[in-house]
Order: sequence, then C-alpha cells, then structure tokens
Amino acid sequence: MSSSILVFGATGVIGTYIINELAKELRAGTFDRVAIFTSQNTVDTKSNIVQNLQSQGVEVFVGDIADKDYVRGVIEGSVKPTSGTPQSKPFDTIISAVGRNAILTQIPILEIAESVPTVKRFFPSEYGTDIEYDPKTSPSEPPHQLKLKVRAYIREHIKRLEYTYLVTGPYSDLWLGKTKNPRVGSFDVQAKKATVLYDGEGKVSFTSMEDVGKLLVAALRHPEASRNRALKVNSFTATPNQVVAEFERQTGGQKWDVEYVPRDEVLQSEKKAHEEGDPFATAHTLRRIWADGSTLYDKRDNGDIGFEGKEESLESQVKKAVEKQMHA
Repeated sequence: MSSSILVFGATGVIGTYIINELAKELRAGTFDRVAIFTSQNTVDTKSNIVQNLQSQGVEVFVGDIADKDYVRGVIEGSVKPTSGTPQSKPFDTIISAVGRNAILTQIPILEIAESVPTVKRFFPSEYGTDIEYDPKTSPSEPPHQLKLKVRAYIREHIKRLEYTYLVTGPYSDLWLGKTKNPRVGSFDVQAKKATVLYDGEGKVSFTSMEDVGKLLVAALRHPEASRNRALKVNSFTATPNQVVAEFERQTGGQKWDVEYVPRDEVLQSEKKAHEEGDPFATAHTLRRIWADGSTLYDKRDNGDIGFEGKEESLESQVKKAVEKQMHA
C-alpha cells in the first residue's frame, strides 16, 4: 500500500476533500507521509487552508508546476519541503486533483513520474463523468477533450507506472443546489421550487464530495483491486423526481412547484452557451450527459475497494442541501 503521497491541486474544489481525508489517515498512521505541491499564489490567497494542513503534519512544496526540474526534485526526494518535517525521500504515489483548466499539466508530471522508479501509482484528475462511457458519443463531448488526451498519453507512453481513474459521476453536493440558470436544473429550498431535465424519471449516479475523498483512500488501501483501471464508484443513484420527493419530505411535506425542461430545449440552450462562450457552457453539457443516463453502470466498484455500505445517502445529502440554503 502507498506510504508516501504527493498531491497536486489539493486546495481546489475536490482536492480539498481529498487532502482532508488523506490528512486524517496521516494522523492515524495509515500513511508515513502526505505532501502537497502548490503555488505561491495559493499560499498567499488560501493561507488558512495551507496552515491548517501544515498543522496536521502535511508537508508543503511551493513552486511552479511548469518547472520540470523542480517538480522532478520534489518527486524523487532531492528537494526539501517549504514547510513540514524536512525529509529527503522520494514519493511512491502521486494524486492529481488539478482543475479542468490545468488538466494538461499532468502530462509532464506523468513523464517525470514514469522515469522515477520509486513512484508506483498515479491518480489522474478524473473524479466526475466517465469520459469513455460511450465509445460513439463520449469522444466528441467538449468537456472530455483534455482528460481524453491524458488517458491517451498514459496508453501510449506509460509502461511502468500504475494508474487509477476514480470515476464518480456528478457531485451530489453541487447538483442538489440552487443554480444561477435554473434551466439546467435547480432546487430552490426557500421557494420550494425545482427545475429538472426531461421528465425527471432518468436515473443519475451521484457521489458526495466527502465520499470522493473516502473512496480515493479506499482505492489506496486496495492497490491490486484498483490497479490500471477505471473505478466506477458512487454514493447513491436516484431520479430527479425521487430527489424532489425527498426535498418535499424534509421541508414540511408540502408539494414543490416542479418545472420540466424538454431535451430539445436543453440541447438548444447548450448549443447557444458554447457559441456565446458562456462560462457555464461546460455545466450545460455535463448536466445533459447526466440526464441522458451516461453515469449509470450495471455494477459499481465500491465493493472491490471495501467501500460497500459506507456511502452517503440521498437523505443525508438533501439534509445538507436544505441546511446550506436555509442558512445562506
């Protein structure tokens, strides 16, 4: 099992949940060493997050991800951390949680990791929609392009290094919220109004962001089961109508006002968003993909990594969504 872990993108949206779980395991003695590679800008703008990690024993390396020599020095153990217990040891596992705009920065990191013999496993930044779900349609989806290039690089150039793609489907924490553009789906607790795509009967596979971190740790605990594959995991599966019913139950039992958006309208809105350079265009596409059922599998892999029965539920996630909106 991994003992020395280096994380890129640890202070981002999903990286925060991943590093929090790794820090817990570090304190428990599961891992010998956990470190993050981050930028000076992150240290300056997210100092509270970085300091909190340091207080838990997480080492911090500060540098430019584009500086290949420095990145190599960190990975192979010739560079001491900016903070934390000074160690000159190589890492055996690299976890990437870089954001969508930084996906291709993983390719030079992979190149370095492949050449450093102590590194055994690499987790690319996936944590979402299965980008190879449908061989016919997935390759053309705009949000998939950069991640597909990373997978292609791994197939063509990575011979020694092991890898794991953690495929989680949409994050329930975000999907269950109130959106700025309700026409792509929204749950407004105070107004008791929901907007759902299509007829609301299509199943969607969700993973809570906290479970993403826990599932990654579970994959680390089961290296053989997670070796060189896409792990298709989730917290729960539900239809939008089932989600609405749970919101109704937890907000007093009163029926919500529910509006349904036909697929042709979703497609038109998505097309317009991309043509106009709308920053929400990617969300349009992803929510359409999820509504089309492209996160569903005959079998999930939770049991392969010892996580079956430990997942968050629809009930618990709706409860958190209600509390968040009521206290906003």
